Amino acid sequence: MFLAMLDVVKGAGLLIYPLALCSAGAVFIICERAFALRKGAVMPEDLVDAVVAGRPLVGGKHTVLARIVQFAEVHKNDEGAVKAFARLEINRMERGVAYLDVIYAAAPLIGLTGTVTGLLEVFSQIAPDTGLPDPVKFTSGVALALSATVLGLTIAIPSLVGSGYLQRKIESYAAQLDVLLERILQRSRQ
Repeated sequence: MFLAMLDVVKGAGLLIYPLALCSAGAVFIICERAFALRKGAVMPEDLVDAVVAGRPLVGGKHTVLARIVQFAEVHKNDEGAVKAFARLEINRMERGVAYLDVIYAAAPLIGLTGTVTGLLEVFSQIAPDTGLPDPVKFTSGVALALSATVLGLTIAIPSLVGSGYLQRKIESYAAQLDVLLERILQRSRQ
């Protein structure tokens, strides 16, 4: 199994480096955003309950909701500024997710480039006198050439899934923050 994977990596040739960069970037972005977007880091339950109930706010000082509440308290008479700050916080939650879109679009194309260059190399080894390739070298060369596409797709699919998951999570938080923002603004008017 390990040797088969090593053959796949060798088959990608020099394009293994951009593919590895795409893979490392996707893993980092997905893990970092999943950690940063956990419920306790964005909208802890105790703080949400306090905002909804109109109670004094305690806890969650370094969360997205706490930063919005704190900004609203400082800028009590400027609803536009508070709404703009909330939008900036949502934009901050989206940080890095757009790169996943680039990765899931680029990785298969990089893999396809590796396949095309590998196939060119295979077909260039056709004997000029017979016009036929060596069957063993030809089939192994084609298999290795396709390995770059396999690697590209293996990187693109988790990136696509991760991007979709993170975007839906951010949209859900944004909708919840919109509702809570009205309560925060109502509270600051009083």
